[in-house]
Amino acid sequence: MTPRPARAAADDAGPSVGRLRGALLRWYRRERRDLPWRRTRDPYRVWISEAMLQQTRVDTVIPYYHRFLERFPDVEALAGADLDDVLGAWQGLGYYSRARNLKRAAEHVVECHGGALPDTADALRELPGVGRYTAGAVASIAFDRPEPIVDGNVARVLSRIHGLTGDPKSTAGQARLWEEAARLVRGRAPGDLNQALMELGATVCTPRAPACPRCPVRASCAALRTGDPESLPVGSRKPAVRDVVAAAAIVARRDRTLAVRRPEEGLLGGLWDLPGGDLAARERPADGLRRALRERVGLEVGALERLGCVEHVFTHRRLRLHVYRCEAAPGRVRLDGFDAHRWVGQAALRALPAGNLTRKALALVDAGDRVASPARGAATRAP
Repeated sequence: MTPRPARAAADDAGPSVGRLRGALLRWYRRERRDLPWRRTRDPYRVWISEAMLQQTRVDTVIPYYHRFLERFPDVEALAGADLDDVLGAWQGLGYYSRARNLKRAAEHVVECHGGALPDTADALRELPGVGRYTAGAVASIAFDRPEPIVDGNVARVLSRIHGLTGDPKSTAGQARLWEEAARLVRGRAPGDLNQALMELGATVCTPRAPACPRCPVRASCAALRTGDPESLPVGSRKPAVRDVVAAAAIVARRDRTLAVRRPEEGLLGGLWDLPGGDLAARERPADGLRRALRERVGLEVGALERLGCVEHVFTHRRLRLHVYRCEAAPGRVRLDGFDAHRWVGQAALRALPAGNLTRKALALVDAGDRVASPARGAATRAP
């Protein structure tokens, strides 16, 4: 017998799948956090949790998860809801395409699957907004299917275990990660196995200062053996954040304010907003606002009262918004770049589903109203 070459061959092939699976499952069942979506295998609830958890912290998701299910307790309730109600329940979570896709997918499930989510990853991927990761998560957790998942946490864990030095976001890097995840998920309790990988990446194998002494698979970790586990996965360069300047206004007509709805496709799709637009280079905010109101809602306005500025950082944009108040001249609203409009009262305006930037602008309006004198003076000349 030649045990040493056999051991070397096993090392070259990577850590034992059986050993990894066993260690991960034992650790997960002992150390997992008690999260509300882990107390059920109901496919609808698992699906909602996975949609909410994409690019959003667990602590942020928990109250939204409870409120959303109280309002839309099953697929039929979500499918039959008004889109504004769904977006309103989602308000504050960001990435609103997730909410729109949930609504469209629920309609598809009711129409084509009798209100029951399909139980295979392939069928789940036919639903609007359900990609490979979500399909694998729902299929494995809710239906015990041996389907792999790869998200940021799983990519980090697998990159470190296997010493993968390529860019995990490249085509080749993604293929290798999904291959390793598929090898690992085959066996008993695939849902627990996938959740163990996610939990390990979230709580132990973190991007910075990983808690390697607490890791259940540290004996199999190639990155730990190098002495620098933080070096993996290899980071890809993030796009630079672009600075954008815009202007928007509380456009009043008698006792109503103009609200406009963004197109469903694109940034903040389907949400309600104050009318306005981006400024051109070196364009004065007041001049740019008047131009944007003419071009995008077809209205001329009177004197502009400047209320201040608010800022918000999106994924690749840092937006500085100049906020004004003005009266609309007579004329019909003609939309360009918006899907719909409403003239609404102040309470109704604040009840519409809107993004965080619009909420910040409305808060600025409210702050101005609180300090204004009962008889408002002449509007200040905007810069």
